Amino acid sequence: MKELEYPFDSEYIIKKRKSLRKSLLSDGTKRLKKKIAVFGGSTTNDIVVYLELFLLNYGIEGEFYQSEYGQYWQDAMFPSDELKAFSPDIVFIHTTNRNILNYPTTADTREQVQTLLEQEYSKFEQMWTKISETYHCPIIQNNFEMPFYRLMGNKDCSDYRGRSNFLTRLNTKFYEYAEKTEGFYINDINFISASYGLKEWSDPSYWNMYKYAMCVEAIPEFSFNLSNIIKSVFGRNKKALALDLDNTLWGGVVGDDGVDGIQIGQETGVAQTYYEFQSYVKSLKSLGVILTVCSKNDHENAIAGLNHPEGALKPDDFIIIKANWENKDRNILETASELNIMPDAIVFADDNPAEREIVRAQVSGVAVPTMDSVENYIINIDRNGYFEVTNFSADDLKRNEMYKANAERAAQQASFADYGEYLTSLDMTAVIDDFIPLYLQRITQLTNKSNQFNVTTKRYTATEMEEVAGSDEYIRLYGKLVDKFGDNGVVSVVIGHRNGETLDMDLWIMSCRVLKRDMEFAMLDRLVERSISCGISTIRGYYYPTAKNKMVCDLYGKFGFTKISEDEQGNSVWELALEGYQPKNRYIKVEDNSSIK
Repeated sequence: MKELEYPFDSEYIIKKRKSLRKSLLSDGTKRLKKKIAVFGGSTTNDIVVYLELFLLNYGIEGEFYQSEYGQYWQDAMFPSDELKAFSPDIVFIHTTNRNILNYPTTADTREQVQTLLEQEYSKFEQMWTKISETYHCPIIQNNFEMPFYRLMGNKDCSDYRGRSNFLTRLNTKFYEYAEKTEGFYINDINFISASYGLKEWSDPSYWNMYKYAMCVEAIPEFSFNLSNIIKSVFGRNKKALALDLDNTLWGGVVGDDGVDGIQIGQETGVAQTYYEFQSYVKSLKSLGVILTVCSKNDHENAIAGLNHPEGALKPDDFIIIKANWENKDRNILETASELNIMPDAIVFADDNPAEREIVRAQVSGVAVPTMDSVENYIINIDRNGYFEVTNFSADDLKRNEMYKANAERAAQQASFADYGEYLTSLDMTAVIDDFIPLYLQRITQLTNKSNQFNVTTKRYTATEMEEVAGSDEYIRLYGKLVDKFGDNGVVSVVIGHRNGETLDMDLWIMSCRVLKRDMEFAMLDRLVERSISCGISTIRGYYYPTAKNKMVCDLYGKFGFTKISEDEQGNSVWELALEGYQPKNRYIKVEDNSSIK
């Protein structure tokens, strides 16, 4: 919904919140349902109201528990029966500098201030530990915004007795905890409040009258920032950025002005602004964002523009370059197909409002940020949180290289008349074995990102995955695939829980970038082998249909399972008797964890 995308009109959202909610809930979208507990150090009702709207727009339907005013500590440390029964999927702790009761005074010694700091931090760490032990779910914690006055003036930030200094040091301790703790995330209200304007944000009248820790007009922006963390935790991030060229990556029209006539580089303020945007886009690659081009242009002119000596981006930075005269909505759909991702995983950036509206109308779910002026390009993409980072693995660093290698594989495939000969030519080797700590973060990440090749759509938090990895009740496998073009990384995860002589499958996922490579059969062969060694005689698989996973509706049928039931919604149950099973993988050499150096 365009009204809920940055830059949005907070006053409009506040005024129309009920009609926006009604429209979202009636749009027919099948959403991920999540329970969210909000522990507040101030009034949280409106935060939840707008958070619900933004999450609905991201495809997440939230059910909320709110602590009573100011009872965040009590709810965390001494949960009620109601809260325990609620069993949240994620806990958000809404504390601000209003909840710091003991600040340093100018009479305190350095040692006394340090003791005060440790005491304040210890209270929070105890709370986080208790929540984690009780609910085994992700935690989101606000950091602290700066105070709205400075008793010591500018020295307040540098003197150990200053409030600004104290809050900065407390924030740093929060960051150190977040860096070492899986499933713990900071909601950066220090940045959001500064960006909004600290004077307006911290207007004392809202605290004194309503116990709001920020002005009412800032609440939608606060909730939007929070929603970006939650949607990222639950795998709702975008994956690719499709970029127009003329007046988007450079000023001018390369076909008319020529390469020498476009504005990019350091010669003028406008040229520098386009260069800054190109540099920002290039930096997104380091987060694993896939870069593509979608431009109405002659291909030769597009390549010439991208090879401009003053540009930050080059043709090799892009996995797919669609520079032609086709409609851009068609090019977006073709790009999604070639990348084996859903169109709603793409962000389309174009300076032309007509092109933006056509793509928005014709390609369901694609994100189309406002690109009204080059000075705002970075802010409008960045603040929308399309690529919000909550989990970051080694595979993210090399994702563009992986997709580029896929393009090379596709080119080689075209030269083979026989598909089997092509698979043989790839010289594929897979490591398929039980989970190991080295890949646990990537395994968790994959469970929250895979939507198409995902038979049950089950998601796991880092804590839940650690529990699965350490339990004898499960048979677990990850699959890592390497071929002559490169390392695809961890691309498949299988989890089944043991039920006597039956293995019930909780999860079967695979990255779509390795589709039709026999990897699913290699995983099945190893699963059967491991199951038999554990005394399992039957594997029972489950398929739960969604709008995105239709490609695996008959996965178990292709594996040789027998369908034993199916309800009106298409949920089906399948079984495979393991006696006499014949291996199905023909093209992949399979190794175990001992091969990892």
